[in-house]
Amino acid sequence: MKKLVFAFFLMAMTASFGASSISAQEMKDNKMMKSDGNPMVGGAAMYKSKNIVENAVNSKDHTTLVAAVKAAGLVETLQGNGPFTVFAPVNSAFEMLPAGTVDTLLKPESKAVLTKVLTYHVVAGNMDSKKIMKAIKKGDGKAMFKTVAGGMLTATMEGDTLILTDEKGGKSKVTIANVKQSNGVIHVVDTVLMPS
Repeated sequence: MKKLVFAFFLMAMTASFGASSISAQEMKDNKMMKSDGNPMVGGAAMYKSKNIVENAVNSKDHTTLVAAVKAAGLVETLQGNGPFTVFAPVNSAFEMLPAGTVDTLLKPESKAVLTKVLTYHVVAGNMDSKKIMKAIKKGDGKAMFKTVAGGMLTATMEGDTLILTDEKGGKSKVTIANVKQSNGVIHVVDTVLMPS
């Protein structure tokens, strides 16, 4: 069950990429690549040979997300074969939530709610920005992705930027796309997405 929930969380995260942002996003990605081809996220290289958890723990921009994944008991799931697409909120995204929200979510009695929020950021499969953009183009400017949590994320483009809209109307911007992992792909986002 935990593995299934986690897989959905990763799928939801990929839904945030749009078709028209690819050229601009690829340019951003190239600037963030080390000479060995591994992108830098949160000051650390993200290695294609490592899984989502192994890479995320090294990013100084994702310490809150890593703590949440541990509290929800999703570490083993995210280290599984996948593939998963994860829309990974940075620390500042969690800081934008109302005061006390993160502390409350990290409490043992909030595990079910935390799991739902995290798995809402995951979509099953390996959805890079090209696949997301193709889906947006096919949907005449909008693509819907079912998350591991069971909810829907809507992907659109605003200029060259891929935008994810959650079920409550909140929007999140993909700031770093296509961070490839051994068991999927991570897209870094600037806002926590909330299920209904």
